[in-house]
Amino acid sequence: MKDFLWGLLAMASAVSSLLFLRYGKVTHDRLFLFFSAAFLAMTLNWLGLAIIEPDNEHRHVAYLLRLLAFVLILVGIIDKNVRAARVNDQAR
Repeated sequence: MKDFLWGLLAMASAVSSLLFLRYGKVTHDRLFLFFSAAFLAMTLNWLGLAIIEPDNEHRHVAYLLRLLAFVLILVGIIDKNVRAARVNDQAR
């Protein structure tokens, strides 16, 4: 049952990644591209957890992809705020 749910989560993350990629191309906003990359990392995380055996001692490596996803989201938010501050400074 866990494998089915992890597959479901991987599919949902992949669809989210594709949607954010599409919105990023339409709006030319880099925040959507960061979110797309983050959801792609989450997709790989869920697939890794489904593929790696629970008894494998290297299973914790799959969680590094989840860490990467959250770091990408933080970097995207910081990038968005820095770029907005630069635009406001140039407008003055």
